[in-house]
Amino acid sequence: MNKQGLSAALGSLITVSVVAVAAIAYVIYDVRLVGPSMILLGLIPWAFIKLSGRSIRSTGADIVFGAVDTGFLGVAALIGAELGGVLGAIVGGLVGDSITDGFAGIFEGQASEYLRKHGIEEARTPLSSSMGKMSGCLIGAGITLTIAWTIAGIGLP
Repeated sequence: MNKQGLSAALGSLITVSVVAVAAIAYVIYDVRLVGPSMILLGLIPWAFIKLSGRSIRSTGADIVFGAVDTGFLGVAALIGAELGGVLGAIVGGLVGDSITDGFAGIFEGQASEYLRKHGIEEARTPLSSSMGKMSGCLIGAGITLTIAWTIAGIGLP
C-alpha cells in the first residue's frame, strides 16, 4: 500500500477531522482555550506526515499556505462578524477566502522555492499536501483566535 497515496490521505484526513471536531466541541464554551487548542491540533497531522516517511520540512510550503490562508481568513470572518453578525461573518469569510488564497499562494510559492534551493524534497503527494495544509490551517486559525480573543479581547461573549 502506498503510504502517501489517496487511501492513506483520506484515512489520515478523517482521523484528524474527527479528533479536531471532538476536541473543539469539548472546549468551545471556554473561548480562551479554543485558539491554543487549535494550535495543538495543528501538530497532529505531523504524526501522519512522519509515519508516511516524509519530513515535516518537506511539507513546509503546504503548512505556510494553510497558516497564512486560514489565519487571515479568520481575521476577515471576525471583522465581518463585528460588522454584520452571522451573515457578516459568512460574507467576510467567503470574500476573505478568495483574497487570502491569493496571498497564501505567494507565500507557498516562496516557501517551495526556498525548500528546492536548499535541496529539500518537497514534491506533493495526496497525504503530504492534505496533512500539511490541514496543519497550517489549524495553526493559523489558532494563532488568529488566540490573538483576537485572548490578547485583543475581540468578540468575547
